[in-house]
Amino acid sequence: MYKRITMLNPYRSILLLLALVAHSFMPVKSQGFLKADGKWIVNAKGERVLLRGIGLGGWMLQEGYMLRLKGEGQQYRIRERIKDLIGEEKTEAFYHAWLSGHTQKADIDSLRSWGFNSIRLPMHYRLFTLPTEQEPVKGKHTWLQKGFAMTDSLLSWCKKNRIYLILDLHAAPGGQGNDLNISDRNPNQPSLWESEANQQKMIALWTKLAERYKNEPWIGGYDLLNETNWGFIDPAADKNGLNETKNEPLRQLLMATTQAIREKDPHHMIIIEGNGWANNYHGIFPLWDNNMVVSFHKYWNDNTEESIRSFLTIREKYQVPIWLGETGENSNVWFTEAVRLLEANGIGWSWWPLKKMGINNPLEIEFPKGYETLLNYWNGEGTKPLPEEAYKILMQLARNSRIENCIYHPDVIDALFRQVYSFQSIPFKKNLLGNNTIIRAVDYDLGRSGIAYYDIDSADYHISRGGNWVVWNKGVSYRNDGVDIAGSKDHSSHEYFVTDINTGEWLQYTVKAPVKRTYTITLGVAADNSDGKLMLSLNGADYSKTLAVPDTGGMQQWKTISFQQVLFRKGDNVLRIKAQNGGFNLKYIMFN
Repeated sequence: MYKRITMLNPYRSILLLLALVAHSFMPVKSQGFLKADGKWIVNAKGERVLLRGIGLGGWMLQEGYMLRLKGEGQQYRIRERIKDLIGEEKTEAFYHAWLSGHTQKADIDSLRSWGFNSIRLPMHYRLFTLPTEQEPVKGKHTWLQKGFAMTDSLLSWCKKNRIYLILDLHAAPGGQGNDLNISDRNPNQPSLWESEANQQKMIALWTKLAERYKNEPWIGGYDLLNETNWGFIDPAADKNGLNETKNEPLRQLLMATTQAIREKDPHHMIIIEGNGWANNYHGIFPLWDNNMVVSFHKYWNDNTEESIRSFLTIREKYQVPIWLGETGENSNVWFTEAVRLLEANGIGWSWWPLKKMGINNPLEIEFPKGYETLLNYWNGEGTKPLPEEAYKILMQLARNSRIENCIYHPDVIDALFRQVYSFQSIPFKKNLLGNNTIIRAVDYDLGRSGIAYYDIDSADYHISRGGNWVVWNKGVSYRNDGVDIAGSKDHSSHEYFVTDINTGEWLQYTVKAPVKRTYTITLGVAADNSDGKLMLSLNGADYSKTLAVPDTGGMQQWKTISFQQVLFRKGDNVLRIKAQNGGFNLKYIMFN
């Protein structure tokens, strides 16, 4: 059967094989605790479970880049900056609004409807216990109810949606690495690795969590320590632990934490991460528990089997499940490639993050009006705003983090799920032709590059290709494909257009005509000293005429050019706008 399909259509064969692999894993049902069984994660019935998840980054732990901050981006520094503007009392009010609104039941309901079956919760220890240096009694642990209550609520929403919740200690006492932002580390205080008291506090926290959730089957597992990046042997030359060969302190702490958990909880999977941002496992093996998962993280590298070879080898050699615990921060093209690679190899995944300021996640937190005033001041480029003004902006930021106020990116969801198994495009919006019908240029079809659109730069693979960041999207607005989309300088106007159009690039639009009819197609274009030329194709046939794009006086000064007498058939039509020569911007397509 497979040979016949391959002969007829090799792409269909690849998709069929991928689908067979994916569907060999059971959908999430109430089947008891997840556990490691040889190389696979299974439920209580022994059925394989493929985790398709996402991380709730930015909720319990803010990182500066998610809020467009430059310089120091640790949460304690963000809080200090806010306090400097509005005082302690109003800072508390802002964080109360942020923590209570950023993630709600509606977020989890949406995740389930989109296709996710698991969530990774990045926890900040300071929501659960005091810092070591603030403990009233040395060696004791003061427990705070805020973090436990937030986790309880999240778990209740997950249970209602039949979604597994994986607990991830993202910010450990003292901080676990020299990438300061991801663990909210203060370099002026002892790190996790420089303080026995911090390590004991981490162990105590996991013991408390295990005792609390030991009988909860919708807790998928315990991700003990996120992205250690610390040079144990040579901290000066290898500060992030990429070249560490022994990792003895990491192994010892993970083992001690596992032992403490097992005294309270015999059920849940123990998930471990290596050094060097989770990927350096030298010295970590052999494993010390029979219910463990090896997690790795993957960013900005090629989506080839070679890119995950070392972890496939670990799975085979040690007969342990592997899980991609964190990935993302790239284009839709990269997302689809990565999920195809992972699921073809039976590897579950967790994307990062659900929401932030930016387009490469399902939900985008919108800029509040006036927020650039705060950024300019914090970045040393503007005057200090008045407290009343700053408080108003920050409270709007907190409100904007609520799902009902976020910008939804269906293209990201489509790339993570449908496009993995489909080479077809679908309409981004319903386009029914009539007189004076206008389609925004940015509302081209949903689908892969080369299927729904074509753009020369469509992803960032700099880790695999020389180390230089690739600017695959020069507009960074509205959608997460390679297509460069820009907006007006006012972030709130939502006036978007396609920019930086290169020769050979094209956009596709599926439109429905009520009857067979000819239309004049008018394009809104802008150019400055351009020799741009546009072509048009309809239902696979090129229109005979090519239009020159005139000099409009500026890249946001719009003029129109038109294709005359274009015949559309009744029903669906596939229109492509092609750049025979680039160098212009495109804002809209009008049909008369």
